[in-house]
Amino acid sequence: MDRNPQTHTFDMNRAQLVEILASKNDLSKTAANAVLETLTETIQTAVKKGDTVQLVGFGTFKSAKRAARTGKNPATGAALKIPASTVPKFVPGAKFKAVVDPKAAKRKAGK
Repeated sequence: MDRNPQTHTFDMNRAQLVEILASKNDLSKTAANAVLETLTETIQTAVKKGDTVQLVGFGTFKSAKRAARTGKNPATGAALKIPASTVPKFVPGAKFKAVVDPKAAKRKAGK
């Protein structure tokens, strides 16, 4: 993993993820890459069709509609119309949130 000098965190790329998948599951890198490719293609195809993909404990992938709006050209300040669009959205699951921020999970459980 590569260290990001701005955030002082480690960034993981696809090749590194494939390497971890391969080593933890006794797979070749080629097989691990094929599994990852199939997973991402399946999620993308489902979300493109408007379906929701829920991986319990991890999160939910879905599409969201953005309404048309008026924006500003940053160079000129002129108003411009931004058309409506559909964008992919990921909502992390409770377990994922708890792994990232255990204190927040405890605060929420205490409510």
